[in-house]
Amino acid sequence: MSAVTGLLKNGAVYVALVFSLPLFLTVSLGARLIPLMQRWSFGQYAYEDAPETHAVKTGTPTMGGLLFLIVLIALAIVTRGEPHVLALIGLGLGCGVVGLVDDYLSVRRATNRGLRARTKLLLTAIVGAVFLWFLSSLRYGVIYGVVVPFHGVLAMPHWLWFAVSLLAIVATTHAVNLTDGLDGLASGTILPVFAVLIWFGVFWPSYIWWDTGAVVAMVDIAVAGAVIGFLFYNRFPAKLIMGDTGSLALGGILAGSAIMLGLQLMLIVIGGVFVAETLSVILQVASFKMTGKRIFRMSPLHHHFELAGWPETKVTHRFWAASALCSLLGVALLKFGAVR
Repeated sequence: MSAVTGLLKNGAVYVALVFSLPLFLTVSLGARLIPLMQRWSFGQYAYEDAPETHAVKTGTPTMGGLLFLIVLIALAIVTRGEPHVLALIGLGLGCGVVGLVDDYLSVRRATNRGLRARTKLLLTAIVGAVFLWFLSSLRYGVIYGVVVPFHGVLAMPHWLWFAVSLLAIVATTHAVNLTDGLDGLASGTILPVFAVLIWFGVFWPSYIWWDTGAVVAMVDIAVAGAVIGFLFYNRFPAKLIMGDTGSLALGGILAGSAIMLGLQLMLIVIGGVFVAETLSVILQVASFKMTGKRIFRMSPLHHHFELAGWPETKVTHRFWAASALCSLLGVALLKFGAVR
């Protein structure tokens, strides 16, 4: 762990490298991945029930999340197998592989229907359970609990911590997946959330898990760099789509980072946009089944605003701004909420 901690404490140059190298790697490899996906006919298929404007997205190269997986593998090699780094990266890679299988089946079936939703939930839950089991095996200096503003650390039995954390993994991965419906939407929305986790990891590096703040900060800085590099191709009009490969991988890293910092509950605040997207789907389905009426024009929520007449770029930028506000609220709660 000292090598990771030292990397962040040795100055801005090292932090800049952790950020910039994944950024340049993603931009460089993205330029090569796009023609490769076109050659292999790995293109996106628009959902038949999506807004009509999405028809033009059909054929856009997908599986761009492979870039994130490459960055995670490179990071694991550079850190020489440090256990906590491997745990977090393994969660991201495992969820990303589930998404990769889903994307591959969707492309080959030419229907945008890959794995069943329940199958993806089960597989991500299995990956999450393995992550939590491995993390629990690194028990030195650990408190099983979550950070609660105005209280501090709420300690809990291991089984309850495990259940809460597993729920956070499954919910977060699929919430990010639901948000990935517009060009640049999921990528830009997740960046402020990573910024909060990086901030917390740097300033509270030994809060719950022994010195894992440095691990979370380093991994999230690298992933944030990769996401910004990916936005170079994913911004409107997108030349490359991350697919479930990317959204599930990013969701896994996000959830794992929060767990290692004890911020499972705070994900509800800092990830408020992802929560809203997920709730819109749940409420829409429940309302239609119980009353035969829809609450929104279409779910997830970003489609509702599209059908209300907002241009895609307006929806995306407003959601980015909302994510930034939710993240700032989370920082305020953590900083001024008597977290000790």
